[in-house]
Amino acid sequence: MADLAFLTRTPFAHRGLHGVDVVENSRAAFEAAIAAGHGVETDVQASKDGVAMVFHDYELDRLTRKSGPVIDRKAAKLEKIRFRNGDETIPRLTEMLDLVDGRAPILIELKAKSRKVKKLCRSVADALSAYDGEAAVMSFNPEVGRWFAKHAPDIVRGLVVTEHDEVSLAARLKGAMQRSLSVLRAEPDFLAYDVRDLPSAFADSLRAKNVPVVTWTVRTDGERVSAAEGADQIIYENP
Repeated sequence: MADLAFLTRTPFAHRGLHGVDVVENSRAAFEAAIAAGHGVETDVQASKDGVAMVFHDYELDRLTRKSGPVIDRKAAKLEKIRFRNGDETIPRLTEMLDLVDGRAPILIELKAKSRKVKKLCRSVADALSAYDGEAAVMSFNPEVGRWFAKHAPDIVRGLVVTEHDEVSLAARLKGAMQRSLSVLRAEPDFLAYDVRDLPSAFADSLRAKNVPVVTWTVRTDGERVSAAEGADQIIYENP
């Protein structure tokens, strides 16, 4: 069984330690998290030619000087695109791993809209194949966990969970069923849980089975209290 201690040892900076002058998921944000002695949480999408790129949004518009879907461009084009603020460009996952170089644990969220996850998962698994540091993958999409369980079982994998939009009784009942099915499908080593839903009976049931729970995205003192009650570690942003 994989050693999961790195998941709970230190807080994780959400998209790196970013702020007014530091862009999320940038090299500077990762260095700032490392300097603080914290882990790094980041996001990854696949380029058109199947290369793992570090970027959160499906569209380029919010953060960069270009527009359109990330998936429509090849890696060689994406890595030349500059963020709106500053001179940094979109990094490949392999570059980000080289930068961190084992100095901090990493959580990599795979952004996957559909059941077709092979290209994205393969791109991340390939990037991690030569990495010696502490790292884990996670996704809202249970098909990502399923792929890693079958094809790269040595890589620690997590399921990202939210209950926040389940307002009606019907939605809550459906959500509970979907969460249970997602856990069966993804076979996660850990959960990454929405802090707005903590404490959660579902999260607690997995913690009772020694499944670690990290929680996102913690910004306030009140959320830190909820995290302390219902999770084992936080993914945070400075308010």
